[in-house]
Amino acid sequence: MNSGKERKISKKVCLLGPFAVGKTSLVRRFIYNRFEDRYVSTIGVKVSRKIVMTPHNNEIIELSIMLWDIAGADEVDELRRSYLNGVAGAILVCDLTRRETIDKMTAYAKAIHAITPQAPLVLAANKLDLMPERAISDQMLQNVAQQLGSSVHLVSAKTGDHVEALFKELASLLVQNV
Repeated sequence: MNSGKERKISKKVCLLGPFAVGKTSLVRRFIYNRFEDRYVSTIGVKVSRKIVMTPHNNEIIELSIMLWDIAGADEVDELRRSYLNGVAGAILVCDLTRRETIDKMTAYAKAIHAITPQAPLVLAANKLDLMPERAISDQMLQNVAQQLGSSVHLVSAKTGDHVEALFKELASLLVQNV
């Protein structure tokens, strides 16, 4: 029941995935609703923030999401592992046009859960706009999502398709235990 009080909470969310899967583009689309065609590799980590109003138990929570866009890599090394401290949830990003990117998701999930065992994960299969070049089947995505205990969202940072739903689902998961 909403007592008229505003509840404000802040949560750290990491985006993890191999190089050039579209992590930065997803963040840019979610926060600024724009897309840039030119690719500039993220170095280290870039932190952004967005406030999302999230319903929970008959009240609205003002959720400040701190988005940590971590540079792509094939594995989570010690430097990247240090960026995960304090993580509350994660978006694991693969590229629908590159089959090998889905194979990295389990390692990213293990790295997150080594820090925060109950952190919710959401799998984002990006580049939905490139369907003719698609290399990852729905069945593959469902199998990986099941292994991770996560949902899967087919998204396009370029067109914006399903990006808002991806982040809203994670926001909802983040406030479940507050």
